[in-house]
Amino acid sequence: MTETELAQRFQTFAERECHNSSPLYEYLSFEIAKEPGILRLCQHARDGQPVPNLLFGAVHYLLLKGVNHPLAAYYPSVSKQPKPFHDAFADFKSFCTTYEAELIPLLAQRLVQTNEVRRCTYLYPVFSQIHEQTQQPLALLEIGTSAGLQLLFDQYGYEYGNGETVGNPASRLQLTSVIEGNDTPVIPQTPPPVTMRTGLDLNIVDLNDTDEQLWLKALIWTEHRERLAMFEAAAGYVEELPLKLVEGDGVRLLPHYAAQTPDDSILCIFHTHVANQMPLAVKKELLQVVGEIGRTRNLYHVYNNVQDRYLHLDAYIDGVLTEQTIAETDGHGRWFKWLVTQEV
Repeated sequence: MTETELAQRFQTFAERECHNSSPLYEYLSFEIAKEPGILRLCQHARDGQPVPNLLFGAVHYLLLKGVNHPLAAYYPSVSKQPKPFHDAFADFKSFCTTYEAELIPLLAQRLVQTNEVRRCTYLYPVFSQIHEQTQQPLALLEIGTSAGLQLLFDQYGYEYGNGETVGNPASRLQLTSVIEGNDTPVIPQTPPPVTMRTGLDLNIVDLNDTDEQLWLKALIWTEHRERLAMFEAAAGYVEELPLKLVEGDGVRLLPHYAAQTPDDSILCIFHTHVANQMPLAVKKELLQVVGEIGRTRNLYHVYNNVQDRYLHLDAYIDGVLTEQTIAETDGHGRWFKWLVTQEV
């Protein structure tokens, strides 16, 4: 990727992702877009990776490991009384220069796998809708599962701004989200039953490995203390409940693991935000493979970032495809806008 393309990536990241979410990363992204030295450093990232997330994750990872540098004073996750963000760029640039040898292998080898468990707030009504339509338990098959946190959506509690908790009210993890717009989904009190939890990923994250867990924490933006707390609570459930996490090419592995769906269950293939790292040819192959499976068995496909940023729900019932654009969603799950009008 050229320096010009990388500069545009950071500019867009600042405007679309960081604004009203991370003042430090928004400010740094605008400055990085004008800094050739850091842009050249970012060229060590492998193709397909979201470079701003990767760079900020790599820097944050070194700071969390205890690297001693003045930049740490600007990070709320490292410093109890962080300095104002608008003075941080000189130290950020100095950090990238000083620790270039440590940053290069992180950029070249690590992957952005954010495991944003709050996205379960919009998966909960989608999975509930599928169960309501089929009256079958769900067999979950996730592409880009990372550590598998979203496969455990039924273990968490949910609150959508009306003071009522649904899902698992006794859960250690209570997730909140705001439903925007005029349409609201049907959100049942209890989650649908789940018979299979299988996750596929090019790089499965083992949460029992302290270094891998630290990398996932580093990918959480420094101001986002609530996201960190949610991750840590969800990680506890991964250690307690059985998951099948398989390392490999999710698209190629789909047919094999789809065939393991219990006979009494409806197959739900899903993925959130992983498709933005897929080349166009792989996205097309994914839809083709799902379609081929859908010719031989009923299934639902829940996904975003293939055609666009919206959340889609494709159903293959008796070989017939029905498509819905179901929601507009925030990348971190803080809000979603339901786009399907419920029948009265």
